[in-house]
Amino acid sequence: MSEPGNRLRRLLESPNFDPQNYVKQLSQQSDGDRDLQEHRQKIQNLADETAQNLKKNVYKNYRQFIETAKEISYLESEMYQLSHILTEQKGIMESITQALLSTDKDETSKEMQAAFPKESEELKQRSLTSLLEKVEGGKTIMDTPGRHLVYNGDLVEFDVDNMSPVQKVHAFLMNDCLLIANWLANRRGAVKYKYNALYDLESFAVVNVKDNPPMKDMFKILMFPDSRIFQAENSKIKKEWLEILDETKKNKANKERGKKEEEKPTSPVRAEVSTNPFDQDDDDEQAEVDESVDLGLEWIQELPEDLDVCIAQRDFEGAVDLLDKLNEYLKEQPLTPKVKELRAKVDERVRQLTDVLVFELSPDRSLRGGPQATRRAVSQLIRLGQSTKACDLFLKNRAAAVQTAIRQLRIEGATLLYIHKLCNIFFTGLLETAKEFQMDFAGNTGCYSAFVVWSCSAVKMFVDAFSKQVFDSKESLSTASECVKVAKEHCQQLTDIGLDLTFTLESLLVKDVKAALLSYKDIIVEASKHRNSEEMWRRMNLMTPEALAKLKDEMRSSGISTFDTYTGADCWVNLSYTLVAFTKQLLSFLDEALKLYFPELHTVLLESLREIVLVAVQHVDYSLRCEQDPEKKAFVVLNAAFLHDCVLPEVERRFEEAVGKPAKQLRELRKSTRPVRVNPDSTMSLV
Repeated sequence: MSEPGNRLRRLLESPNFDPQNYVKQLSQQSDGDRDLQEHRQKIQNLADETAQNLKKNVYKNYRQFIETAKEISYLESEMYQLSHILTEQKGIMESITQALLSTDKDETSKEMQAAFPKESEELKQRSLTSLLEKVEGGKTIMDTPGRHLVYNGDLVEFDVDNMSPVQKVHAFLMNDCLLIANWLANRRGAVKYKYNALYDLESFAVVNVKDNPPMKDMFKILMFPDSRIFQAENSKIKKEWLEILDETKKNKANKERGKKEEEKPTSPVRAEVSTNPFDQDDDDEQAEVDESVDLGLEWIQELPEDLDVCIAQRDFEGAVDLLDKLNEYLKEQPLTPKVKELRAKVDERVRQLTDVLVFELSPDRSLRGGPQATRRAVSQLIRLGQSTKACDLFLKNRAAAVQTAIRQLRIEGATLLYIHKLCNIFFTGLLETAKEFQMDFAGNTGCYSAFVVWSCSAVKMFVDAFSKQVFDSKESLSTASECVKVAKEHCQQLTDIGLDLTFTLESLLVKDVKAALLSYKDIIVEASKHRNSEEMWRRMNLMTPEALAKLKDEMRSSGISTFDTYTGADCWVNLSYTLVAFTKQLLSFLDEALKLYFPELHTVLLESLREIVLVAVQHVDYSLRCEQDPEKKAFVVLNAAFLHDCVLPEVERRFEEAVGKPAKQLRELRKSTRPVRVNPDSTMSLV
C-alpha cells in the first residue's frame, strides 16, 4: 500500500479518531466534489482491502476453528463425566455422614432413655396434654395409656383433584396415631384448633410428592380409598415430617411385634443329653473345617473396602477382577459361617456395582459416542453373570439413541434429501449396533433373539418417521418410489452381517404404498376420463421437427419401438392427442409402481393397471360404435390397433420381466379386445 494509504489507515485505526471532526475538516480542506470523490475512493479501497484480509485470515484459521470446536466438545464431555464422579462421591460422603449421625443419635437416645426413662415419658405426655387443651374436641385423645407426642407443626391442606389450597391445619404426630386439627378463625380463649380427624399409624401410608413449581414441599397420606395432600413450610420441614413419620411407624410396628412374641406361650425346655458317641467328633470336624478356610489373608480382609474404592473411582474392571479373584479362591472351599459372612458383605458391594453399571447404560446418560461407549459397562455386567440385564439395557440405550437421532434430524424442503439423511443415520446406526452386539455378546447366543426383536421394533420406528414425511405429505408417486428404493437399498446392506430386515421393512410399508398406488391410479383414471370427454379424434401436429424427435425418443425409451410407423410427414403423428397422453401416463405409472413392488402388492398392482387400461379400451369401443364419419372411424381403428398391438404387449412384457410372474389379468384383457376388422359394408366394430 502507498504512503498516503498507510497514513489514512493509521488515522482511522487510532483510538482517538472522531468521524464527525474528520468529515468537517475534510469538507473544509477540499476544493470541490472531485477531491471528495477521490477521498471516498481511497476509503473504499481501504475497506475492500480490509475485507479481503479478513477473508484470508478466516480461511487461514479455518482448521483451527474446527479443532477448537472439537476440543470444546471433548472438554464438555469430560466436564460431564467429572460432574458425575463428583455427584457420586458427594452421595457416598453424605450416606456415610448420615450413617454416622444416625448411629450417634441412636446411642445418645438410648443413653438418655436409660438415664431418664420415666422423666422423658412423663414430659412427653405433659406436652401432649398441654397442646391438646388447645384443640376443641380433643380431650378424649389422652384416654389411651402410654400415648405421647412425637412431633407437631402447621401444614396447608390442598385439594387432591385440582391442587388448590383448602385450609390451614395443625398436625399432631403421636406414638400410635396422627391427629389433624383445623385452625379456628374465631378463637375462643386458649382454644386455637378444632378436631378434624384421627388416623391410626397402621391405617395410612405416606408418599412423597415430587416438586412441580409452584406446587412444592408436599407429601400425601393415603387412606384407602381416600387420600389427603399437605404442604410444609419449606423443604427442611417436609423432610423432617417424612423421616419422623416413617420412623414412628416402624417403632410402633416393632413394639407390637415384640408384644406378640412375648405373649406366645412357652413350654419348659429340658436340656437334652446326647447319647450319640459321635457328636463330639462332629464338633471337632466342624472346628477343623473352619480353621481350614484361611480368611485372614490381607487382600481378603481389605476386599470390601477395596471394592468400595473401586466403585467410587469408577474402576469397574478392577472391582470385577477382585470379585473373580475371590470366587476363584473360594470355589473349592466349604461354606462355613465365616465364608457366609464374607459373602454377605461382598454381595452388598456387588449390588452397588450393578446399580452403577445400570446407571451407566440408562438412556438418561449422554448418548454421544455411539454403541462403543456402552462396551465398558456391558462387558462388566456380563462378567458379573448378568448378561440378560446387560442385553436389555444395551438395547434400550441404543433405542433411545436412534430415537434421539431421528428427532434431531432437520426436515429439509426436499423430501428425497431428507430421506437420504434419515436412511443414512438409521441404517448406519443399526449396522454399528449390530456389530457392537456381536462383539459384546459373542459368547451369549441366547441374547440374539432379543436383538432381532429389537431390530424389528427399531425398523418400525424408522418407518413411522419415513411414512410421515413421504406418504402423509402427499408426495408424488415418483418421489415416493425413489424414497422407497433408497430405503430398500440401505436395508439390503445389513445382509452383509447376516441381518435381513427387508421383509419387515416391506410389511410395514405395504399399507402406505398400497394407498399411494390406489390414489395415483384414481388420479390417472379421472384424468383419462376428462380427456376422453373432449376427444375430437384428430391427428397430432407437433409443429416442429424437434418436438417430433423428442416424442419419438420418449416413446422409444418407454419401449414402444414401432412408434415410427405411426408418424407422418411434416411433423404429423397418426395418433390422437388423448391416446398419446394416455400411453405416456400409463408407462410412467408402470415404471414408478414397479419400483414400489412388493409381493403383497401383486394383485393390487395388476388390478390397478387393468382398471387404467380398461378406461382407454372402453373409450375406443364407444367411439367405434358411435362414429359415423368413415375417415374418423378409420382413424379410431388405427388408434385401437396401436393400443392393442403396441401398448398392451409392452405393459405385459415389462411387468413380467420385473416381477417374474405372468400378468394374467392384463393378458385376459388383451385377448378380450381383439383388433378391429372392417366389415364388407365398410363399417367397423370391436370384436
